[in-house]
Amino acid sequence: MTLHDFFAPCPRGLESVLAAELEGLGASSVQGHEGSGRGGVRFRGDWRTCYRANLESRIASRILWRLACLPYASENDVYEATRALPWSDWFDPALTLRVYVAAIQCPLRSLDFITLRIKDAVCDAFRAASGSRPSVDTLQPDMRIHGFLDARTFSLYLDTSGDALFKRGFRNEGGVAPIRENLAAGILALAGWQPGVPLLDPMCGGGTFLLEAAQRSLDIAPGSGRRFAFEKFKGFDPGLWAGVRRTALARQRPPVRQPLFGSDLHGTAVAAARANLSAAGLAEVVMLKQANVLEISAPAASGILVANPPYGVRMGEPERLLVLYPALGSVLKKRFSGWRVYLFSADPLLPKHIRLAASRRIPLFNGARECRLLEYRMVAGGMRGVRRSDEGPLPA
Repeated sequence: MTLHDFFAPCPRGLESVLAAELEGLGASSVQGHEGSGRGGVRFRGDWRTCYRANLESRIASRILWRLACLPYASENDVYEATRALPWSDWFDPALTLRVYVAAIQCPLRSLDFITLRIKDAVCDAFRAASGSRPSVDTLQPDMRIHGFLDARTFSLYLDTSGDALFKRGFRNEGGVAPIRENLAAGILALAGWQPGVPLLDPMCGGGTFLLEAAQRSLDIAPGSGRRFAFEKFKGFDPGLWAGVRRTALARQRPPVRQPLFGSDLHGTAVAAARANLSAAGLAEVVMLKQANVLEISAPAASGILVANPPYGVRMGEPERLLVLYPALGSVLKKRFSGWRVYLFSADPLLPKHIRLAASRRIPLFNGARECRLLEYRMVAGGMRGVRRSDEGPLPA
């Protein structure tokens, strides 16, 4: 069994839950990158592990196969290291490619020039080996090559995923300012939600949290409805892949009602969530209704409420939110005793005006936007006496 080095990018702040997920999928030597400025997890595994991670990871953005990690001092060093790799062993020159480059503390002047040099090196290697070279496709390339440079080291990766893994293959309607599916899945993991625990999203928009919870409740592999770049690799093992898929699909349970509840003030949002659930074959799994968040009641004696509330930048109505936030805090105190509440927001006004004491404040990133996941444990008599902690969950 040959082990390879991989890197799984994820939204920054989700490294710990992604590491735990990858270990559960058979990865070894798992190392998160928390605090590095580059969200993701390194791990080792064979091709079965790679196939499983692509098919079953709910939190990773991609699975990148590391081809090289070398010191460098100039653009020419990057070119020569790339040119020396056996590209024609990995994919056919008839396939299209695109090169992506990211860097932290890189002393070289132009990332665009480095990107060009990597592309030239790959094409030159193919031309020398076979007399032909791949074409560049910046929209839908067959192969994606990722370069990463820090102050002294150059790493090169071949993307095994193709389209980003948060593209589950069935979503139709985005709703207003949706969060990506893997970020929603990571938030549910940070919240400690488990299938069978009542879950409510009272501002559900397009239903991303509910979709992720429904899939996990039924043990549906998130990548079961899509294709992957590794299927175009020269070393692709169709028999191994068929077995990985067959094992995952055998665990899937039939779509029966789960204690998953969603609502939204706007009928268009509820319709979008219903359309997305229907596209995934999950319409009967989740209970949806149109309702004002300030008028709802808890659907069970205890559970988890998760929401991505509106914020000033998105809505353009900060004055209205100064009324909404304290009213929301009052509703949570009065009607959700026994629940844990998780609010994901980029709005610094929310924790100040909701008038609740957060037991956790977890920094997360929605793309480039820094956000917070705020945990509130709703107990009888409010939050007095509940210890605050920014370092981890409170004891259950």
